[in-house]
Amino acid sequence: MAVELCLLLLLFCGSTISEVQTIYKPPPGTLDFGFVPSKTYDTGAYHEPGPIGILFKIVHAFLYLVQPNSFPQDLIRKLAQQKFGNTQGDYQKPENVVLTLQAIYYEIGFIVSAALGLVFILLLPLVGLCFCMCRCCDNCGGEMHQRQKKNADCQRSCFATFLFVASLIISVGVLCAYAANQHLTNQIRGAKKLVNSNFKDLKIFLNDTPAQIDYLVSQYNTTKDKALSDLNNVGPLLGSRVQEQLGKEVRPALDAALTMAGAIRETKEALENVSVSVEVLQEGTERLHANLTDVKTHLSNTLSDSACSATQAASTCNIIRNSLDQLSINANFSGLPGVSSQLAKVNDVLKIDLSSLVQKGYAAFNDTPDLVVNQTRNILSDIKNVLDSIGSNITTFTKTLPVQKILADLTVYLTQSEAYVQDYFPIVEQYDFYRWLGCLILCCMLILILVFYYLGLLCGTCGYDKHASPTTRGCISNTGGNFLMAGVGFSFLFSWVLMIVVVLTFVTGGNVEKLVCEPFEDKTLFKILDTPYLLNQHWKNYLSGILFKNPDINLTFEKVYSDCKENKGIYTSLHLEHLFNINEFLNISMYTEDVALKIEHIQINLSKIILLDEIGKENLLNFSSSGIEGINFAGYLTEINKSVTKVDLLSFANDLEARADQLPKGALENALKGHANSIRMIHNQQVVPLEQAMKYVKARSTLNQSIRLLKRTSSELMVKVKNVISAVNAAQLLINNNASLVIVQETKKYMDTIVGYFEQYIEWVKESIAMEVAACKPIANVIDTAVDIFLCSYVTDSVNTFWFGLGGSSIFLIPAIIFAVKLSKYYRRMDTEDVYDEAFIWYTQSCFYKLCGTVVTHTGNIKGLCK
Repeated sequence: MAVELCLLLLLFCGSTISEVQTIYKPPPGTLDFGFVPSKTYDTGAYHEPGPIGILFKIVHAFLYLVQPNSFPQDLIRKLAQQKFGNTQGDYQKPENVVLTLQAIYYEIGFIVSAALGLVFILLLPLVGLCFCMCRCCDNCGGEMHQRQKKNADCQRSCFATFLFVASLIISVGVLCAYAANQHLTNQIRGAKKLVNSNFKDLKIFLNDTPAQIDYLVSQYNTTKDKALSDLNNVGPLLGSRVQEQLGKEVRPALDAALTMAGAIRETKEALENVSVSVEVLQEGTERLHANLTDVKTHLSNTLSDSACSATQAASTCNIIRNSLDQLSINANFSGLPGVSSQLAKVNDVLKIDLSSLVQKGYAAFNDTPDLVVNQTRNILSDIKNVLDSIGSNITTFTKTLPVQKILADLTVYLTQSEAYVQDYFPIVEQYDFYRWLGCLILCCMLILILVFYYLGLLCGTCGYDKHASPTTRGCISNTGGNFLMAGVGFSFLFSWVLMIVVVLTFVTGGNVEKLVCEPFEDKTLFKILDTPYLLNQHWKNYLSGILFKNPDINLTFEKVYSDCKENKGIYTSLHLEHLFNINEFLNISMYTEDVALKIEHIQINLSKIILLDEIGKENLLNFSSSGIEGINFAGYLTEINKSVTKVDLLSFANDLEARADQLPKGALENALKGHANSIRMIHNQQVVPLEQAMKYVKARSTLNQSIRLLKRTSSELMVKVKNVISAVNAAQLLINNNASLVIVQETKKYMDTIVGYFEQYIEWVKESIAMEVAACKPIANVIDTAVDIFLCSYVTDSVNTFWFGLGGSSIFLIPAIIFAVKLSKYYRRMDTEDVYDEAFIWYTQSCFYKLCGTVVTHTGNIKGLCK
């Protein structure tokens, strides 16, 4: 049924899938197609026998001892390929004789065991018949007379113990047989649920497959939506890519122009700073020079006073008079040239806002995505129409597939099969009841024998009186002996029947286990079935010959079973591409060719982008000719680095005051101290402001920094400006002439992105078909249920355990018979007994004395001793 079901599934599975192959992985991010809808199968194709599994393992170990040889693959193949009996003399052919000998060698364990069973079947009834006839002639223990022996109690105990042990072993065997019999019945009763579970999974398999196919088709919309999203965002995607590539040259050129515009503004500020600072410093130094000259004149007049002629003041006045030359300015800014002409030219340059012109270039370049959108609007509309038509083609193609009809036929077939099984399952249960009853009767035969043995042991042991003579034994003891003999009689009656059942079930069940169950578990059986030209002498591969009428296709039972066991898709498992290959349907070029052609026709013109017009370029050239490179930067830096005065006026004033203190108190001292205070005042009011003017201008930068900035800016200014203009011209040339190459490259990448979505969709469909759509685990479950669970776990293991228990019990009936016959003599009431008197003892001793030359001190049978 599983194979027929696979055949019926071929058409609609094959018509929606393709062989799995490695394809190009697209550059964009992976699309999320979700999970293919699937339901969980209920059937668990695994059987756990429970506690009785220990017995199963013991039986398997026993079968391994009987048949330790590995599975004869070559022998089975050769036997299957031979055609015995077609012509007279086939059996005498040498190759056939060799195969027969190999088969006998492999089955030697079963043959020997079966032969021993046959010997048991033939001899035990014959022995029983002879035993009965012998006892009728008062032999074989038939004489109702028991001779007295010295070790009679020990023998009785040993016989009773051995019989009890044998009975226990037989009981264990009966219990094993009964447990196996009941286990088989229980499993067959529960098999209905397992069968229904398999049918339920097959229905899920049929009903879920169309939904999975519909899901695969519907996920085209995910691909389409993503492609449309990228098409609607062609500006940010394609335009930004073009802009990014062109920006590698455009942006540095514009950045350089913008930097130059900033340099112009900085140059203007530096020139203004220098101009203002020079005016301030020139005015300040002139006023300082006049004040220092006045202070020096007044101080010289004071030193001309007669008081300086005195002996005590003469040296001090001379020292002060010699230091007056220090009271003069050091830095002279009046000789530095102005920068007004350069500042005027820079101001003329700044009348044109170069930064604004550069920003316009930026804005024009940043409008590239919008230009792309405007120039591709018509083409993108055509591409969207192509995508819609592809979706319509896929939907139309899937609707033409006869999926519903095939599913209806499969469902009807499956329903009929299920109804057939349901109708015949009560019959199976009925016949199983007959089997169970027959096996129970066999067990009851052994139980009946055991009952007699146990009752015989119980009555014999409890009723035995060691003080009673054999002829006066009690009724209970005598009944025990009768029970034992009854058990012996039923043993002879039933044992051969039991052994017949054991031999038949042993040969059948053992070979099924060794030739079917074990090779099925390790998949050796599949390798036999996959042997070329085995099942059909004209077909290399039998399975592909049935499915595809092409036996050359490498399709094996083992691979199909393994793939279905792993729950792979039926298309992959059965290689349905050989029956219905739809590579053309899943051929990526079929879907992307029109899209690629449309995208390749995209033409984008960026010549309207102007990075920097001629006015801006002329403005840069005017700045380069502003004359800032002609400024005497060395002279400025030299004067700036000088101090305002030759001497520190504060130090000079303090020294002057200290020397005044050395003079005698009087007008001279006071005058000199007054001049010192005037010098301090000049320092605070004039020198300090000049120093600050030299260090800071407009609270932003030092005069030194301004001069150095101008010096750096003027260095190779013409070369720098020409480099900026050349970079802008090169970038503009790229946009006007060579942008088409960049556009073609980025359009190709953009096209690969769009096409990549289709490739992802096709790859996902193929992977889903291979692993998820129409996953054939139910088919493997059906095979496992039929062979591994029902045939092997349910039937074979139970049958083997049944004959193992029953056979063991039958074998131990032999020692039980022997011990029961021996023991019954000690329990049954005898007809005659030995005489116990003085004459009897004397006569016995005399007989032994004559025969042996010794005196016997115990009694004996007169007939036996003196015969």
